[in-house]
Amino acid sequence: MPEISVIVPVYRAESFLRKCTDSILNQTFQDLELLLIDDGSPDHSGALCDQIAKEDPRVRVFHKDNGGVSSARNLGMTQANGQYFAFADSDDWLPPDALETLYTALTAAGADTAGGGHWRVEQDGRREAEPGALPQGVYGCEEIRKGIVDRLLGQRLGKPGEVLNGFVWRFLFSRSVIQNHGMHFLGAYLEDELFLLEYFCYANKLAMTDKAVYHYLQNPASVTRRYLPDYMQTFHTFMKAKEALAQRLELGRDQPLWRENSCWAGLLIAVGNEFAASNAAPLAEKRRRVRGICQLPEMASAICQIHPEGLGRNKQIVADLIRRRQYFALSMLYGLKNRKG
Repeated sequence: MPEISVIVPVYRAESFLRKCTDSILNQTFQDLELLLIDDGSPDHSGALCDQIAKEDPRVRVFHKDNGGVSSARNLGMTQANGQYFAFADSDDWLPPDALETLYTALTAAGADTAGGGHWRVEQDGRREAEPGALPQGVYGCEEIRKGIVDRLLGQRLGKPGEVLNGFVWRFLFSRSVIQNHGMHFLGAYLEDELFLLEYFCYANKLAMTDKAVYHYLQNPASVTRRYLPDYMQTFHTFMKAKEALAQRLELGRDQPLWRENSCWAGLLIAVGNEFAASNAAPLAEKRRRVRGICQLPEMASAICQIHPEGLGRNKQIVADLIRRRQYFALSMLYGLKNRKG
């Protein structure tokens, strides 16, 4: 059996899938299998997956009806044979020693989980190093709870680099931890955050390295960058799942405003989503929708109880305009941004 299973959901990926799979199959760590989950892709991605599998016996392909990234990852986890799971998105790629770096850190520390940093890569090739969830070192249960779980639960506002993003692809996960607790991904957006929040309630020891173990492409076609007309419905579903998880695992006792903090973070995303250049609605309609979102009871409560400070410059301006209900100025700000962009 392979030591590591790498799970890659595939959807509309024919133009960049090869780069992703080559980076995995050419790892310095070779005791792996690659599971390609064709999520009902309408292009030639499924056929390309089959071709890649013919070229390397470590590749297994699964074709399914379209159900989103969570269902694709869940299928991959049920079919994986490795003792450890790694995830990658089909438009990204790994440094040649990524898996070796994580596996070495994990085994040297006797840990069940390992993590690292990543490269943020722009379309023009420029890249910037992003730090991992925690500095290099080995962390026990209590340190994991404070350094990761608490941050994912309620500390969703802060200076650039302070907020912990729910990126599953920069970790090596324990198969036994996931299976022993019946874990799975849930939802089409923000699913990574919920998965990490739950997983790190169960993990016993985490080994962190400062090395970058992933290249994260800023793809304008990705779900995190295009206009999502149903974002608020998705966010409400996410918050219900987060609430249920917090109750089940008894989280948030030391963070009484974690819901409001999470809502503020979701609100900032919602505002940016509505004013996105890819949203074809007239500016006045965008402004009306944003006003309505801000008046939702949970959002209004968050605006009233928390005054965000110390955000990045642009995000701070947006937050201040929201608090002052200056929606016209907010729409002008985004209109200028979209013209420049």
